[in-house]
Amino acid sequence: MAVAELYAQYNRVWIPDPEEVWKSAEIAKDYRAGDQILRLLLEDGTELDYPVDPGSLPPLRNPDILVGENDLTALSYLHEPAVLHNLRIRFAESKLIYTYSGIILVAMNPYKQLPIYGDAIIHAYSGQNMGDMDPHIFAVAEEAYKQMARNNRNQSIIVSGESGAGKTVSARYAMRYFATVSKSSSNAHVEDKVLASNPITEAVGNAKTTRNDNSSRFGKYTEISFDERNQIIGANMRTYLLEKSRVVFQAENERNYHIFYQLCACAQQPEFEHLKLRSAEEFNYTRMGGNTVIEGVNDRADMVETQKTFTLLGFKEDFQMDVFKILAAILHLGNVQVTTVGNERSSVSEDDSHLKVFCELLGLETGKVAQWLCNRKIVTASETVVKPMTRPQAVNARDALAKKIYAHLFDFIVERINQALHFSGKQHTFIGVLDIYGFETFDVNSFEQFCINYANEKLQQQFNLHVFKLEQEEYMKEDIPWTLIDFYDNQPVIDLIEAKMGILELLDEECLLPHGTDENWLQKLYNNFVNKNSLFEKPRMSNTSFIIQHFADKVEYQCEGFLEKNRDTVYDMLVEILRASKFHLCATFFQETPVASSPFGAMITVKSAKQVIKPNNKHFRTTVGSKFRSSLSLLMETLNATTPHYVRCIKPNDGKLPFEFDSKRIVQQLRACGVLETIRISAQSYPSRWTYLEFYSRYGILMTQQELSLGDKKEVCKIALHRFIQDSNQYQFGRTKIFFRAGQVAYLEKLRLDKLRQSCIVIQKHVRGWLQRRKFLRERQAALTIQQYFRGQQTVRKAITATALKEAWAAIILQKHCRGYLVRNLYQLIRVATITIQAYTRGFLARRQYRKLLQEHKAVILQKYARAWLARRRFQNIRRFVLNIQLTYRVQRLQKKLEDQSRENHGLVEKLTSLAALRAGDLEKIQKLEAELERAATHRHSYEEKGRRYRDTVEERLSKLQKHNAELELQKEQAELTLQEKTEELKEQMDKLTRQLFDDVQREEQQRLLLEKSFELKTQAYEKQIASLREEIKTLKDERTQLQHQLEEGRVTSDSLKGEVARLTKQAKTISEFEKEIELLQAQKIDVEKHVQSQKREMRERMSEVTKQLLESYDIEDVRSRLSVEDLEHLNEDGELWFAYEGLKKATRVLESHFQSQKDCYEKEIEGLNFKVVHLSQEINHLQKLFREETGINESIRHEVTRLTSENMMIPDFKQQISELERQKQDLESRLKEQTEKMEGKPEESFSHLNRARDEEGVWGKAVEIIGNDGPIDKIQELQKASEFLEKQPEDEGEAKGILQQEASQLSLENRDLEEELDMKDRVIKKLQDQVKTLTKTIEKANEVHLPSGPKEYLGMLEYKKEDEAKIIQNLILDLKPRGVVVNMIPGLPAHILFMCVRYADSLNDADMLKSLMNSAINGIKHVVKEHLEDLEMLSFWLSNTCHLLNCLKQYSGEEEFMKYNSPQQNRNCLNNFDLTEYRQILSDVAIRIYYQFIIVMENNIQPIIVPGMLEYESLQGISGLKPTGFRKRSSSIDDTDAYTMTSVLQQLSYFYTTMCQNGLDPELVRQVVKQLFYLIGAVTLNSLLLRKDMCSCRKGMQIRCNISYLEEWLKDKNLQNSSAKETLEPLSQAAWLLQVKKTTDSDAREISECCTCLSAVQIIKILNSYTPIDEFEKRVAPSFVRKVQALLNNRGDSSQLMLDTKYLFQVTFPFTASPHALEMTQIPSSFKLGFLRRL
Repeated sequence: MAVAELYAQYNRVWIPDPEEVWKSAEIAKDYRAGDQILRLLLEDGTELDYPVDPGSLPPLRNPDILVGENDLTALSYLHEPAVLHNLRIRFAESKLIYTYSGIILVAMNPYKQLPIYGDAIIHAYSGQNMGDMDPHIFAVAEEAYKQMARNNRNQSIIVSGESGAGKTVSARYAMRYFATVSKSSSNAHVEDKVLASNPITEAVGNAKTTRNDNSSRFGKYTEISFDERNQIIGANMRTYLLEKSRVVFQAENERNYHIFYQLCACAQQPEFEHLKLRSAEEFNYTRMGGNTVIEGVNDRADMVETQKTFTLLGFKEDFQMDVFKILAAILHLGNVQVTTVGNERSSVSEDDSHLKVFCELLGLETGKVAQWLCNRKIVTASETVVKPMTRPQAVNARDALAKKIYAHLFDFIVERINQALHFSGKQHTFIGVLDIYGFETFDVNSFEQFCINYANEKLQQQFNLHVFKLEQEEYMKEDIPWTLIDFYDNQPVIDLIEAKMGILELLDEECLLPHGTDENWLQKLYNNFVNKNSLFEKPRMSNTSFIIQHFADKVEYQCEGFLEKNRDTVYDMLVEILRASKFHLCATFFQETPVASSPFGAMITVKSAKQVIKPNNKHFRTTVGSKFRSSLSLLMETLNATTPHYVRCIKPNDGKLPFEFDSKRIVQQLRACGVLETIRISAQSYPSRWTYLEFYSRYGILMTQQELSLGDKKEVCKIALHRFIQDSNQYQFGRTKIFFRAGQVAYLEKLRLDKLRQSCIVIQKHVRGWLQRRKFLRERQAALTIQQYFRGQQTVRKAITATALKEAWAAIILQKHCRGYLVRNLYQLIRVATITIQAYTRGFLARRQYRKLLQEHKAVILQKYARAWLARRRFQNIRRFVLNIQLTYRVQRLQKKLEDQSRENHGLVEKLTSLAALRAGDLEKIQKLEAELERAATHRHSYEEKGRRYRDTVEERLSKLQKHNAELELQKEQAELTLQEKTEELKEQMDKLTRQLFDDVQREEQQRLLLEKSFELKTQAYEKQIASLREEIKTLKDERTQLQHQLEEGRVTSDSLKGEVARLTKQAKTISEFEKEIELLQAQKIDVEKHVQSQKREMRERMSEVTKQLLESYDIEDVRSRLSVEDLEHLNEDGELWFAYEGLKKATRVLESHFQSQKDCYEKEIEGLNFKVVHLSQEINHLQKLFREETGINESIRHEVTRLTSENMMIPDFKQQISELERQKQDLESRLKEQTEKMEGKPEESFSHLNRARDEEGVWGKAVEIIGNDGPIDKIQELQKASEFLEKQPEDEGEAKGILQQEASQLSLENRDLEEELDMKDRVIKKLQDQVKTLTKTIEKANEVHLPSGPKEYLGMLEYKKEDEAKIIQNLILDLKPRGVVVNMIPGLPAHILFMCVRYADSLNDADMLKSLMNSAINGIKHVVKEHLEDLEMLSFWLSNTCHLLNCLKQYSGEEEFMKYNSPQQNRNCLNNFDLTEYRQILSDVAIRIYYQFIIVMENNIQPIIVPGMLEYESLQGISGLKPTGFRKRSSSIDDTDAYTMTSVLQQLSYFYTTMCQNGLDPELVRQVVKQLFYLIGAVTLNSLLLRKDMCSCRKGMQIRCNISYLEEWLKDKNLQNSSAKETLEPLSQAAWLLQVKKTTDSDAREISECCTCLSAVQIIKILNSYTPIDEFEKRVAPSFVRKVQALLNNRGDSSQLMLDTKYLFQVTFPFTASPHALEMTQIPSSFKLGFLRRL
């Protein structure tokens, strides 16, 4: 593509302008190669013929879409006017002060306070990639911090610019950023000390100049040190070239250093009276500039701030006062009057008041100071001469002394600051912030400007090399062929200044000569460099100056004063006087070996930048120039060893006007600071760089359909680009990007714009054609209509006559009467027919109503008698069956037990007889018996170990049973909740049914009482038999005592047998432990029995209700199907009882095997003993005793068997229910046949009854669900399916009968299954009884066990010992894990267990015990939360339990406001002795801490997802257009590997919600958490939007609105609409609306001000200024429109903060929710390991 093609009509160019530097013009005629004139059209409408030649065409202007970019390198045309125009748009119109230019941050001084530096802005930039956010000093600081942390490489931030450009403020903000994001964990507050060093150095080193009110008059390099955790541990400061001349001289409208004016402003305060200061207007050194006050600055307040920072850094008041003494002495020294004495002499009066104060403050002798201020000592080889000085010389000596003292003081303060910031330990890395003067050129330039420009030459060289290096790395990374780029190298200028025989060396040489002068030095420069070095020139009109060609501009330096400033001398005698000062600080300044006079500590790894000043002859050898050169060399070494980051501060105008853009001044600074050099280097190669995806998205409109059909987008881009641009040298394909030469992107934009323009023309053509056609058809139809009416009117006028009118009128009269007659006849006919129909219809309806009432009355009478007969028959059958079964079964069991007992007693008697016969054995074998007993002891230990293992297995199975029961209870509660609403709807119907059945229930209750009385009588008879047996046992015991008296003599021989008996007795204790386990199972069984009894009563009620409904409706088989479902539910309940019996059976098997093994061993031992001690008669009596003890054991076993027998009593009930159902089934079948016969006779009535049954189906379904609410959910679903089936059943009678028969067969099958289950249960129970019987026979010795007589009633307390308190806290709080616990228990179970322990302590009235438990629990919760500060599930779990414990303390406190939701039992469980209000407050505080930590953890998890998901991700694909990115986007320090989407945000929210629900968090608390999270999402998204100009577009507003709708949908799905979370998104929603709304007219401005009520005025203006069009068809917001909106918003009193506070937390409230769980029913899972707690 030829260059001339770009200069086509309508394209725009830049032409030079003397006022604006560059101005824009539009090409009015295409340019052709060889044309000498370019026809232009200026913006004001005038035409211009601009002379051109092919080599100097005017620079082209970038497309509007590229204007206002964040990075100047993103511009297609990179040249000076493009840069200047982009800065003007951003600064003057968009009010954006920061812009990137490659690696440089260009900062424009706004001369106005902006709300873009708060902590919220810092947090917004923290962790972000540099190219993702709008340019900012915080972005540069974050990039430096990130690279330091990631690469472990030192960093530097180089801030430069003119005086007044904002260097100091920028450096201060960078240091503040580091202090905020890298706070140390210690309490030393190192960050505050680092920031506190700034006000002190500004006070002693900054002054007002004509360009800046707070100009830094020295260079400063601050090293901020970090440890391995990237936290600040200290800092160090190095200073360069303090402007000492300012102490003694200030130009017009300038001031001395701030500290002098601050001191004078506080002169009247008591602590400063001894300094004898006055106002600043009375001192020579502070009034030279004329005005001593800066507008808007309070020197007295600044002095207070300076003192505070001194104190913060650890400087005591004595040190501060010493500093103030020296400063005051300098002011008094400036007022010392020097008088002229003759022509060659001068004098100072010793009575000078200021001289006296000066000497008094510094501890000097007044006479010596007065003498040597006017004389000097000259030391030669042969003599010493005192030479008087003239007044000018004396004044210079006085001023030199003042400068010297101030320079020493400045270095001393810097050194003490470094000591205060010194750190112990090793520096890992550092970030250096260089705040140094920029390139300066004034009307009169002297030695200071020369040194400043020399330093900027060195920095510019380092900058050029770094930019060149980065460009090279970018090309190598993308595999682009590297070509050498020519860039400006200022090494020749540096050599001119610092090389051998350069300007500085010649200056130092001249300073060493005794009679060296500025003129001689200048002459040497002329001789060495004029016409020999092109960079050095001699002015034409001056012989006292020279010109150097710097990289930025030519600068003319005046040689006057160069030598004096370079020498910086003070006469020796004055130095000696000050060295002898009584004021220690002053004497220290002038010692030969000064103590730590270096402005930086020994901890710095590099050498000192400020060499030690030596007195006397050595003093002259070290000049200011040489020291500056060495320190600058050291600085460059430090910068070269770090990664630099550049900030160039620009002064937009000299008048300090806010947002005023002076093009001339800005261009001058851009040339001087290297920004344009960066642009030039980039423009020489491939400045525009697009990723393949960006190129495909942007220019896909130019691609053909064939190209788009290819799958590889990278290949598509290559093919299309070859077609767009034929010259392949104009672009290069990299690995991830396409590189374009300058202007190529603009050419592609032109092609794209032409394509869009052509498409618009086609669309406009068709639309305009359609509009014109529609307009033509409309006009044609109108013309036809007009013609029709016109022609009709003409015809009427021709046809109408008087005769025709009369005839027409007569015809109308005839028609009227004829039509009236016909209508009246028709009306009469219709009326008669209607009355006849009404009469017959009303009669028919009345007769049908009468028949219906009659039938219903008869049905009611039949139902009454049928229900009474059925109830009586059912009750009689139940009573007869129960009595027969109970009596028969109990008698059989008792007889069987008596027979078994008699057989056992007979066997034992025979055994005793045999033992008595064998007793006469050999006594000598007793010793062998003892050995065998020892072996038996070892066996005993092994048996005990086996017993423990068996007990553990039993405990595990019991815990499984408990967990299973807990799960069933949870299912039951869920079913109850789901059916609660339906229960309320059927309440009225159930009340009617209850009143009808109440009488039946009372009669059944009376019969039950009679049965219970008869059972009690029989029980008394059995107890009498047991009492008789006990009397027989008592007589046997008496006989035993008599036998014991007779066998007293043989007790010695039976000692060994007694030991054996004791051992067996101990082993028998293990049996009691197993019996306790059986007792626990028994308690559970009793609970199940109660549940079964309640189910039986409910079944009776259901049967009566079903019978009544069956009599009312003919749909009998459907009711039977419901009864079968209920029976299945009943079977499920029996299944729970079966599970309990299975556990008992397994436990019995374990006991049986254990005691069987013991039995075998014992029998072997007893056989051996029988053969050995048969001759001992005493052994028989002892064994008789053992027999009687075993009789007691048998008695306990008999009680156990009786208990098991009582458990089997429910089996007959089940059988009786089955038989009852069978009988009812037969009755229903017979009734079904009868009703079927009737239905055949009356088909119409049957259909009406079927319809009525269908109407009642809904009521029946709900009633059955209420009756069976304890059943599983699948049964309810079966009922619902049956109801739906009935609603859809056909009206055909045959089909209905078939369905009913099918349901009846299904009912019979289910009844058979139930019978089989019950038979199997009978067999299992019988087998269990046999196993228990076998177990009782294997037990030979055991202690008597007293079994409970009935089920226990628990009090809702847990008994524990005080020493077990630590175990409770450890197991219940510290070691408890949420996973696995939450799912299998009620919410807040640990809290309920803790409260049950609290109730126990309260019941004991033990204040110490209660206090200890509460404190331990609270401390345990605090500890576990502290240990898991980042564990979301743990925090959620303990937040829930803390709230539950707090609610328990309220619910059972006894206060009326908390008791109104309690049940009577819960009211009885209230605390009785202690008021725990204090602990409620403590728990509330703990809950608040956990809640806020919980919020922080969630915010940390979701915050990295918010901006990518809400702002960057395109929810609406294809509507956002991509724009070219600049260098910063390309060189982002972190690659975005995690592609978060809106789905990621919703998934994270769902995870939070699920976690909270699983841990049982209160719903109101969940709503508060969601509200907080939504506020964070809205605030983070809005803050990022405000800081990202590239996101402020209409299409991005659509994306945000879409994402907000997703969040609202999520709220709706989770039923959280009333959580006020949606309102927190209102600011973001209004911002999205603001991006989309029209922004042109006054009405638009009013609408914006009225609708954006949740956005502050600052935010609205920021969005309007940042609005960026995506393509050429959008327009920027005009500055005039922004001003209109701002004027409408001026009356608002809202906040001036730009950012929303993302750290803001809503106040949390913990709602009181009464716990529905009964404490007495709460059981402890075995996984809690709290077996030592006992339920009371």
